[in-house]
Amino acid sequence: MWPRNVKSIPSVKAVMTPFPHSIEVSEPTTRAREMMAGHGFHHLPVMDRGELVGVISEPDLRRAESADSGAHQVADVTRQEAFVVDLSEPLDQVLSKMARRQVGSVLVVKEDRLAGIFTVTDACRSFAECLRAQFPGEGGDEAA
Repeated sequence: MWPRNVKSIPSVKAVMTPFPHSIEVSEPTTRAREMMAGHGFHHLPVMDRGELVGVISEPDLRRAESADSGAHQVADVTRQEAFVVDLSEPLDQVLSKMARRQVGSVLVVKEDRLAGIFTVTDACRSFAECLRAQFPGEGGDEAA
């Protein structure tokens, strides 16, 4: 995934998860939980009739579930202020903004259409690959 001899900072497109699963705002939160658990992810883009409207995360679902035991729709817990970037955005800028805003995911769009998702997990995986490419053969598994 990570190019061996990177000559310039790649865009978020190079490290995002393309074609992410998404859920409609009208779906029950139980469906969102099932999708996240079934696919092993913690963030889910939210759509309203094909238009990106936000993101729902595992902590969002936990907060909604702990608030009361009533049934909820995804619309009730969706964060509408989701961090959205164009897929050509330089990765260093995306990472800096994520840190500044303290967010765990970025929705990546191409011409205002959902193209991917980039999460803190993706960032950690990419950074590890970058380090291995820059320093091949070095351990890191040994205790001090």
